[in-house]
Amino acid sequence: MLARGISLNNEINVAFIGRIKMKTIVEKYKKETDTLPVLTFKYNEQQEDKKMLGEIVICYPYAVLLAAERNKKVDDMILRLIDHGLKNLSN
Repeated sequence: MLARGISLNNEINVAFIGRIKMKTIVEKYKKETDTLPVLTFKYNEQQEDKKMLGEIVICYPYAVLLAAERNKKVDDMILRLIDHGLKNLSN
């Protein structure tokens, strides 16, 4: 078992994108105008012997900004955003 009760027999994509792309995705799928730091998409698709649970999309420039605002390392902020995405996938 991995974090959040997600089995090793599952796959998750993590994508890093810029602000403009994130804004476009948020407008399309959430019908909001704000740029978000992280979005999660559930797939639950079976692929051979593994299950594709979903995708975590992180806005890299936003992660850098959040890290600076909170006096954290960028790597630590990205890990927090991934953890947030994992919570959404495991619900």
